[in-house]
Amino acid sequence: MTKVFGLAIGALVIGISGANAQSAEPSYKASPDVYKVIFEDANFRVISVNRPKGLHDKAHSHPLPGIIYNVTDCSTKLYEPDGKTRDNNAKAGTASASPITQSHSAENTGNADCKQLLVEKK
Repeated sequence: MTKVFGLAIGALVIGISGANAQSAEPSYKASPDVYKVIFEDANFRVISVNRPKGLHDKAHSHPLPGIIYNVTDCSTKLYEPDGKTRDNNAKAGTASASPITQSHSAENTGNADCKQLLVEKK
């Protein structure tokens, strides 16, 4: 029984380590020049996003669910860890849900800076 318990704990530790290896740092730690925490309390974190024209930020995660509000029009190419990409065109004044994301990066493909507010629910 002790041997089985030890194997189960070992598998759990390996599983946890593997999950951590697949996750990138949160946006505001991975690319602090783009993502700045402007408010945080026990319930919410608000992040100001300023992605200059042509900038491709570093791989990052979104460990909490949230809402993205587009301050300006934003044309963005999102890069997934598996090499897949997708284009996202958002209009100023619109908002959308931001799911928990283990890792991706974003490139501003528009003609101007992309400014957003990301509100994460803790």
